[in-house]
Amino acid sequence: MDNNNELEKNKAHIIVEIIEYLPESVVSKTIIKKTTGNVTAFSMAVGEGLLERSSPFDTYIQIIDGNAEVMIDDKKVALKLGEGIVIPAHAKHSFNANEQFKMLSTVIKSGYDEFD
Repeated sequence: MDNNNELEKNKAHIIVEIIEYLPESVVSKTIIKKTTGNVTAFSMAVGEGLLERSSPFDTYIQIIDGNAEVMIDDKKVALKLGEGIVIPAHAKHSFNANEQFKMLSTVIKSGYDEFD
């Protein structure tokens, strides 16, 4: 599968198997990418991570393998297999892999946040 393409539609898959672990790497696979939002799977090898960033949109993270450490606005959150968290829009956040893990990241882009 090419990392720039979405997953094949109308075909069942096992979510934890759509992305592999690679030594000393962070790997991503686009599941759905639309102008209104996207869903991406990530795998992170031990010792890897994603540097601090922020997004103008809420982001939902769900751990699908292993355990992850997430920093959200300087607060450390430990997420276990099956757990998820909403990272608020504009919050600074980063990820650390103290052990290898896989996660799904879902971003919904909306112009209606001011009405929530």
